[in-house]
Amino acid sequence: MNRSGMDRRGFLEASSRAAAGVVIAASGGTTLLMASDGAWAMSLETLSGADATTLLKALRVIYPHDSLGDQYYAAVVAALDEDAKAGGETAGLLKDGVAGLDRAYGIPFAELSEGNQLRVLTAIQDTPFFQTIRGKAIVALYNNPLVWQAFGYEGASFDQGGYIERGFDDLGWLPAPPPEASPPVEL
Repeated sequence: MNRSGMDRRGFLEASSRAAAGVVIAASGGTTLLMASDGAWAMSLETLSGADATTLLKALRVIYPHDSLGDQYYAAVVAALDEDAKAGGETAGLLKDGVAGLDRAYGIPFAELSEGNQLRVLTAIQDTPFFQTIRGKAIVALYNNPLVWQAFGYEGASFDQGGYIERGFDDLGWLPAPPPEASPPVEL
């Protein structure tokens, strides 16, 4: 047994409960959310492993990007955990919201098909819970420069002189336009 209170057997048992490449391990009030291949990990203090898995799945349905790995969505879960840890109503809102997702069809939300997950989320889209996770995802997911790279966005350019001299018209992914599409400018 190590300082965290989890022995190797407990870790392996917890790790075997991997959900879509994400492994959840809990010990001493802290939840560890990590990739099953060990490429990334983050600890959560307020949300349980089941809560984190459900939120990660819900975020992937709300903002589906097949090109993004789970670590980017897990960063949103970690940001929600920080909000919950700070106090107020957020912890209860998240826990109650996750419980509601799990009750919708009588089985855990994470085990539902993507179509049923979408139906559940569509039905609650006007609730404070949904708006809380949606709002946090907008900030924590789309303000992440690593996500920008995955989408091909280079970020703001005002500090580099704007886009005019930085290839704003580079359209390598489109065929070249015919010459008559850009006739010469007469001076």
